[in-house]
Amino acid sequence: MKGLAALFAALVLPTAVLAQTPAPPLQIPYTQFTLPNGLHVILHEDHTVPLAYVNLLYDVGSARERPGRTGFAHLFEHLMFMGSKNAKYGVFDQSLEAVGGTNNASTSNDVTNYWIMVPVNALELALFLESDRMGYQLEVMTPQTVDAQRDVVKNERRERIENTPYGSAEITLEEMLYPPGHPYHWPVIGYMDDLTAASYDDVVAFFQKYYAPSNASLVVAGDIDAAATRKLVEKWFSDVKAGPPPEPITIPGVALTGVQTRTITDSVPLPRLYLAWLTPRHLEPGDSALDVAANVLSGGKSSRLYKRLVYDMQIAQDVSAYQLSRNLSSYFLIEATPRPGHTIDEIQKVIDEELGKLRSEPPSAHEVQRAINEYEASFYDGLERLGGQHGGKADQMNAYYLKTGDPDWFNEDLARYRSLSPSDIRAAVEAFLPAGRRVELTVAPEPASNNQQR
Repeated sequence: MKGLAALFAALVLPTAVLAQTPAPPLQIPYTQFTLPNGLHVILHEDHTVPLAYVNLLYDVGSARERPGRTGFAHLFEHLMFMGSKNAKYGVFDQSLEAVGGTNNASTSNDVTNYWIMVPVNALELALFLESDRMGYQLEVMTPQTVDAQRDVVKNERRERIENTPYGSAEITLEEMLYPPGHPYHWPVIGYMDDLTAASYDDVVAFFQKYYAPSNASLVVAGDIDAAATRKLVEKWFSDVKAGPPPEPITIPGVALTGVQTRTITDSVPLPRLYLAWLTPRHLEPGDSALDVAANVLSGGKSSRLYKRLVYDMQIAQDVSAYQLSRNLSSYFLIEATPRPGHTIDEIQKVIDEELGKLRSEPPSAHEVQRAINEYEASFYDGLERLGGQHGGKADQMNAYYLKTGDPDWFNEDLARYRSLSPSDIRAAVEAFLPAGRRVELTVAPEPASNNQQR
């Protein structure tokens, strides 16, 4: 029993005591090189399991679009699976499935991400397929394939936005936060009218401008031999033609000078409140502090907003807070849904009280350390995976390279959080989450007659 008691005591030591023993610096070995056509390549050996992972990140997202021509980045994510010169339509998925591989892609405001996971003996297949659609996609793309995928994207928009409860809230928020000329004003998936108006020539021009090797970064990771893998990359990607670098992105100044309020209706059973503030860009001072502030407010059942609104007062169904970090501009979001019989005004009053407390008095050391510990646990969990649907260290290396020029920025990233103090959190909330400069959006249920008509 004495041994068990000692073990239990060690497990429940206060987090402040546990935090006094710093973890050793992370060491994630890699090699990197750049092909003559401009493609940057990062290789990482991990012999844990016999898998190989290919991650290709294009430095283009919806922020590279322009008013009247939105949705192109996401449309091209779809078109990249429609066949290329040497891998006709259907070959991409069929050949990967035949060797037990998986693949997918995603588009954000800032980047478009393509990944393939295969048994290591099928690595060359993955590199061939990825290089062929980079270099020879346009040779088989037709107006008919563009029209077909345009319709697929429109249906996806209907499913994810028009026909999803509260689906239009994010679009409305960003339209309120960012003026019409700002690259974050429009949604990643684009506007319906713009998708309809996009011509085949528009789409081709977009590909030629942004899908060049010099605008991409490739990571190959897993149970590989770096020297042999370099030869394979050179074999398959060296013949892809170089392209001119895209011009620097234009970032109009953006600021909230007061409180913007709006109410929209949706086919939902309960209203929902959204409060949003413009905040520092990803990796800028204040970004990590606001991540911790979000955890203090809504990270678990003992967090401030959850405990008051959901547990103690029982006036909210749910509440959550996030720092949505992005390359050009971030925003901090609090959303909450009142329980039946309670109102938006009730929960907004409590939210403002808790924000006021954080502006005037730092959170406790325990709250901050708990948030940092949770971040570290999630961070290390990601390093256990090469990549895939939920990301992993290969994806992170690629993202670090595009943002900082250093694929091995893991320790610096962790240091952003480990160095935070309670006073840093209070200062960030005071500076970036003022009561007088924010967006207040309410999604209200449609009138009963409208709901019945649907």
